Amino acid sequence: MYTPLYEKITDALVKEGYVVLEDFLDEESYKKISLDAKSETLYKAAGISAASSLHQDRNRRRDKIVWLEDSKDSGGIFLEFARGLQKYLNRSLYLGLSYYEAHFALYEKGDFYEKHLDAFKGSKNRVVTTVYYLNETWSKEDGGELLIYDEEDKFLREVIPKANTFVLFLSDKFPHEVLAAKKKRYSIAGWFRIDKRES
Repeated sequence: MYTPLYEKITDALVKEGYVVLEDFLDEESYKKISLDAKSETLYKAAGISAASSLHQDRNRRRDKIVWLEDSKDSGGIFLEFARGLQKYLNRSLYLGLSYYEAHFALYEKGDFYEKHLDAFKGSKNRVVTTVYYLNETWSKEDGGELLIYDEEDKFLREVIPKANTFVLFLSDKFPHEVLAAKKKRYSIAGWFRIDKRES
């Protein structure tokens, strides 16, 4: 079902290390996922982890999250896609990805995430990062842009977080930041990992 998407993503990962795809999933799947993302009662403030610690630092990031689960229809849809992509990447690029984790993310007005890498220095846990946007009628004036940089900190790409746009990049190669949103901004952030999943 998703094979053409997997092929496009894999080709871009080899050539550029990142990819941005608009009109990503079919309309029905997108709507189910978007609807669940906007059920805000379960969101909690996100933390910043390093080694075995986890803390909140509102000077660095201000988003709220809720982890994606198979038990929800929309979670199952997105995780099914991700598991298929994991198998395809392992078969095509021998990445040794062991599992995928993802959460819904909510940025309220004024929320941001400063420039960072998703794989901490000396860590090989997160290998590939994904972001999937769930915002209808979004324009540059609404803020919340994702800015992607290369390993020399040179600006590469600005991504407007428009509905049904998917971004994927190598976790330890591309510093990125989220500019302050001017209204509520929804997405799914996820990571393919090579470590052992915690029970």
